[in-house]
Amino acid sequence: MRLLHISDLHLGKRVNEYSMLEDQAHILEQILKIADQEQAQGVLIAGDVYDKPVPPAEAVRLLDYLLSSFADRKIPVFFISGNHDSRDRLSFGAELFKKSGVYMASEGFLEKVDREDEYGELSIWLMPFLKPAQVRSVYPEKDIQTYTDAVRAVLEEADLDPAKRNILVAHQFVAGAVQCESEEVSIGGLDQVDVSVFDGFEYVALGHLHRPQSVTRETVRYCGTPLKYSFSEVHDQKSVTIVELKEKGETAIKTVPLTPLRDMKELKGTYLQLTSRPFYETQERDSYFHITLTDEEDVMDAVGKLRMIYPNLMKLDYDNVRVRTQMQYEEMEAVEQKRPDEVVAEFYQVVNGRPLSDEQSKLVEEMMEEVWEEER
Repeated sequence: MRLLHISDLHLGKRVNEYSMLEDQAHILEQILKIADQEQAQGVLIAGDVYDKPVPPAEAVRLLDYLLSSFADRKIPVFFISGNHDSRDRLSFGAELFKKSGVYMASEGFLEKVDREDEYGELSIWLMPFLKPAQVRSVYPEKDIQTYTDAVRAVLEEADLDPAKRNILVAHQFVAGAVQCESEEVSIGGLDQVDVSVFDGFEYVALGHLHRPQSVTRETVRYCGTPLKYSFSEVHDQKSVTIVELKEKGETAIKTVPLTPLRDMKELKGTYLQLTSRPFYETQERDSYFHITLTDEEDVMDAVGKLRMIYPNLMKLDYDNVRVRTQMQYEEMEAVEQKRPDEVVAEFYQVVNGRPLSDEQSKLVEEMMEEVWEEER
């Protein structure tokens, strides 16, 4: 079975006050063409279909068009709600949609859809975005403290048939994956899920993180957003993931690149450099721009003037002596307001990419106490 994996459409999203609906409509047309070219036999949409729990009417119509287009092609769709979606609103008409081949997780924490192809039976499991408190209320007898506990508790109820190929569609933050600025970040990584909870699945179609990537093994995969939603993604190549499941244990994965209506770009230089005709005529001026001016003096009405050349200027800032000095002052002020053990912990996190262990934290506290005793 050949499946097309997408997620995090964020229909109705605004980026720096710019509506992305036109860009989203353009990219959805590309996705439909890819589904045709790749002869997709199913589509997995791993959550965050909308950008807000109550989406604008235009976003609802766009989703309606997408689902109807897949239904017209007789391509079944399997999708779940993400943390940006209202689960109740998104699952409206779920039973009716099934008649058109559109399956969504609605009432329970986990729903199964059985399919069959030339290699036999396979099961597609739909698990919407979960929080520990939600799962704890249903399974009070289980010790559920973390997101890993919550996901594990739900998947333990799945009763997987090991003889079948099992696919999971989920919307969670798997530990070890890379984030970017356009995502909602949980302080301290409290929402992370250990990848080991997905061991029983042939393929895990993930949503939530915006950068395409696999975690630990190739078949636990984030397909990423179809569009760039922040300038931290400016160098990313957006794509859809094509998953082909043959016999059990034989899964092939490839990506198909997407081309946006308008790309995101960054420019840096003086006002005169960026507004000179020989320079700007080499640029794709309809792109969404983040411009950094290096002039030592602020340019009067820089945004208005630059938008005459770069109409989709989203963000403007400066990089000069004054700004760098201010940033250094703010950083020093922020450090001075923190406890010494907090500074050590943050430095360790930056250098090693992981937090201090409980034993290390205890050792730091003891060392700090010794220092304070000596100073007294």
